[in-house]
Amino acid sequence: MPREISAGVILFRRTPEPHYLLLHYESGHWDFPKGHIEPGEDAQQTATRELKEETGISALNFVDGYKQTLRYFFRHKGIGIFKIVIYYLAETNQSEVSLSHEHIGFEWLSYDLAMSRLTFKNSQDLLAQAYAHLHTTQSATQGDR
Repeated sequence: MPREISAGVILFRRTPEPHYLLLHYESGHWDFPKGHIEPGEDAQQTATRELKEETGISALNFVDGYKQTLRYFFRHKGIGIFKIVIYYLAETNQSEVSLSHEHIGFEWLSYDLAMSRLTFKNSQDLLAQAYAHLHTTQSATQGDR
């Protein structure tokens, strides 16, 4: 069975509460920016490159301690493919998005709205983990003051 490995980013900006960037794909689903790992790249480099290619956003800061991997199967032209996607959590202060031809829309959404907009359960699980991670690290940082 063919295998694909990709990397992506759960991107947020504070307004003041986090708002998450979701992309509307041509096939109709809503998800996070992601793409195939190119030869010579590590997963974080791929996530950065794909974000820039798909949204025009290049200013981002990765959040320490968040790296999640999804594994799933899908069919493409009748062939079953095993897909692995490595996701990172990152913050940006850029709000302007310049979409690639792969997408038909985007939205910056609060956690609750993003959860309801995401098409796939595994993406909702990723967002829930990212949200919990942000609140845990934010609480720990505030506790140090």
